[in-house]
Amino acid sequence: MSTPTNTPAVVLGDAFTELSARERACAVLDEGTYRELLGPFDRMESPHLAAQGIVPQSDDGAVVARGAIGGERAVVVALEGKFQGGGVGEVNGAKLAGSLELAAQDWETGTPIRPVIILETGGIRLQEANLGMLAIADIHAAIVRLRQYTPVVGIIAGMVGCFGGMSIAAGLCTDLVMTREGRLGLNGPEVIEQEAGVEELDAQDRALIWSLIGGEQRTAVRLADRLVADDTRAIADAVRAVFAAGLRSEPRSTRGDEVLTLLDSIDPPGRPTPQDLRDKMKGQFK
Repeated sequence: MSTPTNTPAVVLGDAFTELSARERACAVLDEGTYRELLGPFDRMESPHLAAQGIVPQSDDGAVVARGAIGGERAVVVALEGKFQGGGVGEVNGAKLAGSLELAAQDWETGTPIRPVIILETGGIRLQEANLGMLAIADIHAAIVRLRQYTPVVGIIAGMVGCFGGMSIAAGLCTDLVMTREGRLGLNGPEVIEQEAGVEELDAQDRALIWSLIGGEQRTAVRLADRLVADDTRAIADAVRAVFAAGLRSEPRSTRGDEVLTLLDSIDPPGRPTPQDLRDKMKGQFK
């Protein structure tokens, strides 16, 4: 269902991290092509939050937009990091998974479409734990199904980053675009500190955190593909470049031997530095 949401006002060259999910989706699409599906006027709210004293949001923190990228049909899904930390629950997860499944159906019926996922999320929404897990599993399956036909582009710009089960979704994307401000990890710094202690990881040490899981480091160790400036034009151009290059034969998630070889080369008591990991990756996978 299309909703009469006004096209967001986005200026190419603005900082991508300062935009809402709706504005980010608009920035990635060709100018004038943005059309939102299942938007705020459809009031697809989570039925689980109010009972826990949380005010729901009328789009449940997920934006689905259709339009064009490089003149070709496209769908962009984006999570709103300012609502519940971009956490995935039953409703917003169904919006994302359903959109990607429909995109795969389009390809299977001979109608190409370009998919983009804008990831600003802490992972599962804790208030909807099991429902969020099921939704994320559906998202994973939809990405794997879709990437047989086309690049599936993920974007991690910041400021929340991408963690939990949605970091696995990022790893399943064929191409991952990050800014230096973006962060990517299975567990967030606060979770690691809580479970293992500040001696293991000081979540308040911003320089340390970004050196470990920031966009520059993740790109250097091949967990992301393109490092771009925090700029709407740069990100839109990077997305277009991915689709112009076409489908890669080997998605990142099939290259498990790289990670296993890297892990085998690390001595845990030695506490390798971020630069050590870069050097090891360069030496083994030129």
